[in-house]
Amino acid sequence: MGERMLIDKRIEELSLNGWPALRTVLFDGWLLRFADGYTKRSNSVQAIYGHNGDLIEKINRCEELYREQGQHTVFKITPFVEPSCLDARLEELGYERIDHTLVKTASIVDLDEPQHGDRFQYYRELTDEWLDAVARMQGLSDNQKETTRHMLTGQPLRRAFGLYKRGDVAVAAGMIVLEDGYAGLYDIVTDASERGRGYGAALTRGLLGWAKDQGVRTAYLLVVKNNAAANRLYDKFGFTTRYDYWYRVKK
Repeated sequence: MGERMLIDKRIEELSLNGWPALRTVLFDGWLLRFADGYTKRSNSVQAIYGHNGDLIEKINRCEELYREQGQHTVFKITPFVEPSCLDARLEELGYERIDHTLVKTASIVDLDEPQHGDRFQYYRELTDEWLDAVARMQGLSDNQKETTRHMLTGQPLRRAFGLYKRGDVAVAAGMIVLEDGYAGLYDIVTDASERGRGYGAALTRGLLGWAKDQGVRTAYLLVVKNNAAANRLYDKFGFTTRYDYWYRVKK
């Protein structure tokens, strides 16, 4: 594995830590993540480590475990997937390919200082205000909101939960997580009625600025490839693609 691939695989590990699951099962080098069905990142098989034995039997066992949880079986397919034939084999088994996603990085060494006064606020721990804002803007159900609370409460990594406000009302929200010299952006969302006004960019700049103040030099994020608006936003901060991934889902 070349140096770039090693770095990319480390970023993949960081992204799994940055957006955790409620429960994880280690199965012959695969990580099976469970979080009551909320988000595919936290409810999928991460086949990024060693593999032995019969592949079909292993897939069948994964399906059994997810079925017992009342969930569809989802595999995340990255450039590091082991075995390398997994994607093709899942396609043969009728798994649908969805959510083509880009993993992007950018240097934040030369990031301009934010110019947002007190409209950007951040908290070092999860707060009801932040969670309520994210739930409102993303349209989360009560169960999804509580799952998010459980996933993010007590996470040992340094992080900041950011809000950008117009008056007293949050119009954009997001989270940034620090680990191993990287800053990962997660759940960047702008209120649907407030989009196109630069609030998402201001929030992103505020979070990246906080990370830079902590001594971080590089940021990463995950963005769906066909989300043109989000990709335009991140292009402004110099984010470029390192690698991509997608999911295979059997319904």
